[in-house]
Amino acid sequence: MSDTSRAVDTRSGTTILVTGAAGNLGREVVAQLHARGARVRRLDRRAVDPRPGIESVVGDLTEPSTIRAALANVDAVFLVWPLLDVTPAHQLAEVFVEAAPRIVYLSSTAVDDRGFDQSDPIVQVHADMEALLKKADLRPVILRSDTLASNARGWTAQLRAGNVVAGPDFPRTAVVDQRDVAAAAAGVLLSPETQPDHGPYLLTGPELLNRADQVVRLGAALGRRLRFAAVPIELARTQMLADGRPPALVEALISAALRRPESNLITDHVERLTGRPAGTFARWAADHAAEFR
Repeated sequence: MSDTSRAVDTRSGTTILVTGAAGNLGREVVAQLHARGARVRRLDRRAVDPRPGIESVVGDLTEPSTIRAALANVDAVFLVWPLLDVTPAHQLAEVFVEAAPRIVYLSSTAVDDRGFDQSDPIVQVHADMEALLKKADLRPVILRSDTLASNARGWTAQLRAGNVVAGPDFPRTAVVDQRDVAAAAAGVLLSPETQPDHGPYLLTGPELLNRADQVVRLGAALGRRLRFAAVPIELARTQMLADGRPPALVEALISAALRRPESNLITDHVERLTGRPAGTFARWAADHAAEFR
C-alpha cells in the first residue's frame, strides 16, 4: 500500500536530506532533486561551498546529535550507509523515529531474501540495514541497486597510463548507470503516492557484464583497444592495501570477489520508477569518455 500521509508537492518546498552526497551516486541524486524543484540538504562530513538551492550541513551518521539537527524540517531522507558495521545505525534509527521523515534506503541487488547469511560482508550489511529499518517501523522504501557504472572511474589512473585494466575479477552483473538509479531515487523521494509498495525495487541495467565486457565497451568509447587482466586474489589484496584502502574494506572486497554468485537478474524497475528504460554501459562510457583521457 502506498504511504500518502506525507505526499510531496514540490511547489510547497519539499526538503530532502541526501546522505553520501559527495559520492558518485549522491552527487547525481542531489542534482536531480534540485532540478525537480526540491530543497536539497546534503549531509557532509566537512563543510563544502554552498550552492543556490542546495544546503550543506556538517554531520556524521554515527553521531546522533548532528543527524538530529540535520533532520529539522526534512520531509524525506536518501540514506546510504557507509560502514561495514550496522551497530551505530541502531541509534540512527532511533533519531529517524523521532523525526519521522520518509526513508529511501540504497541497498544491493545481491541481497538474498531466502536466508539471513549473505554472500559477503558488503551484502550482509545491506541486508542487516534493511532489517533494522523495518524493525524500527520506519517503513523504508528499499532501492536495491546493481553494480554502478560509475565504479569504472576507479580505472581512470590505469587507463591514462596504458591500455590494460588490472584487478580482481567479479561475476557478471547487470551494471546500472548511476544516473538511472538517481532518477529512480528522486522519483520515489518526491512522489511517494506513485509507489504501490515499499519495494524492494531492483535497479539493474539492460545487460549482464563482467569486468572484461565493461573494459571493451569503454575502449570502444575511447577509440582504443583495451583489455582486462584479472589479478590473483593475493596480489589484489596486496595492491589494495598498498593503495591505502582500509583493511576491513579490502577483506570485504576480496570476499565479494570470491563468494558473490553470478547474477542473471535483469528487471524493468528503472523504467517502472522513471518512465524510461535503463541505459546501457556503452552509453555511460560514451558520455564519460573524457574522464579517462
